[in-house]
Amino acid sequence: MGTTMFTRPRMLKMCLSGSLGAVLLLPGLAPGAAASPPVLPFRDPSLQLSVRVDDLMGRLTLDEKIGFLHQYQPAIPRLGIAGFKAGTEALHGVAWSNDINNGGSVVTATATVFPQAVGLASTWDPALITQVGSAVGDEARGLHSQNPAVWGLNLWAPVVNLLRDPRWGRNEEGYSEDPALTSAIATAYGQGMEGNDPTYLKAAPTLKHFLAYNNEITRDVTSSNVPARVLHEYDEQAFRSTIEQDAATGVMASYNLLNGRPMTVSPLNNEIRSWTDKTLFNVSDAWAPYNLTGSEKYSDPVRL
Repeated sequence: MGTTMFTRPRMLKMCLSGSLGAVLLLPGLAPGAAASPPVLPFRDPSLQLSVRVDDLMGRLTLDEKIGFLHQYQPAIPRLGIAGFKAGTEALHGVAWSNDINNGGSVVTATATVFPQAVGLASTWDPALITQVGSAVGDEARGLHSQNPAVWGLNLWAPVVNLLRDPRWGRNEEGYSEDPALTSAIATAYGQGMEGNDPTYLKAAPTLKHFLAYNNEITRDVTSSNVPARVLHEYDEQAFRSTIEQDAATGVMASYNLLNGRPMTVSPLNNEIRSWTDKTLFNVSDAWAPYNLTGSEKYSDPVRL
């Protein structure tokens, strides 16, 4: 499950076919008969974005707003809003990504398979990684045009968790143990996926997994107990530098606990917004909110 809580204006200009972003951009139905209904304010591109968002929010029911919190956002026919999927895996290309279509069969992608992340970082070549990211963005666009219900343009990559201990379970997904190299490669990959258009994103990279995360077994109940200095001078640095260089549109919270508190409800998810003047959005990892009342049994009414 991916829970989108915030989007920045640039992401809303992605021209996502069938997405909330597309709804805000489209000027309305094509001119037709004189009896055509008036253009709703949220579809009017001449209005300020904040005005259009406020208008749309005022038209949605509570159930519809809750529906938008899911990775698979349902269509709202009465407002002309098509369904939208957030979150397409793109760690080293979109070839791995697959989904279940409406007929119940598995849909897979034919796309370029690039080296694993640790292999990409071994090039020590940000310019090359930018080209890789650009190719991934191109292929994501092509797949999205074929089936937007399966392949969204919100790409869940790059992974910028640091590889501090070789015994950890997911080191093939990260770039290195060094924050500077990790951020340089992640920034190049993210900027490549975004493209260089000043207004429109080719794709929207989402950094993961925030924060101090790398294990696979019992990941939902494991607490990464990290001293403040290690947290701020090491674990956060790869994320911070990448965000500061405008190479990400959002961040995914990790499954694990950090110093005893689930990252799903960590205040750090809000604090990272001070690292940029852009608006970032947050998503959860798959089903992670259910862990709060399930495996984690977490309840802290004062801090929540």
